[in-house]
Amino acid sequence: MKLRTSMLMLCAALGVAACTDPARLGGAGAGNDPFANGAAGGVVPGSASDPASPAYFQQAVGDRVLFAVDQSTLTPEGRATLDGQAVWLLQNADFTAVIEGHADEQGTREYNLALGARRADAARAYLVSQGVQPGRLQVVSYGKERPIEVCSEEACYAKNRRAVTVLAGGLTS
Repeated sequence: MKLRTSMLMLCAALGVAACTDPARLGGAGAGNDPFANGAAGGVVPGSASDPASPAYFQQAVGDRVLFAVDQSTLTPEGRATLDGQAVWLLQNADFTAVIEGHADEQGTREYNLALGARRADAARAYLVSQGVQPGRLQVVSYGKERPIEVCSEEACYAKNRRAVTVLAGGLTS
């Protein structure tokens, strides 16, 4: 029994010693390990904290703009989001994008496909006006076929009236 207690105490002591701050001894973690906490400067490549990642684009810049009922005219909020997208795309020239146009469930399939196309074209034209090369941007319309909210209320409809910029890595030219 005494041996068992001694072994448990030794394991506990080693466990506590392993958890102490290595910086106090000037070893790894004392500021000279660039990969402490996962990556240089605490930024994990490809994560939402990496300014060159699609996750950052989606979460911090914003990947979608919303539209009013039966409209393809950009709102001031939409232009602000697209301004951020343009800056990001200009700084990350290895990415191309597909701009998806969407509509709410009201109206016919054909009407909503055309409306989605106009919304995607409006977003693309704005990005091009901000200096993004036209060859890096494609458009596609899904009309009402890919809703993100399904219900018959204005709150749902409003979320579905959108243009979404989807990134793809690497230029194909």
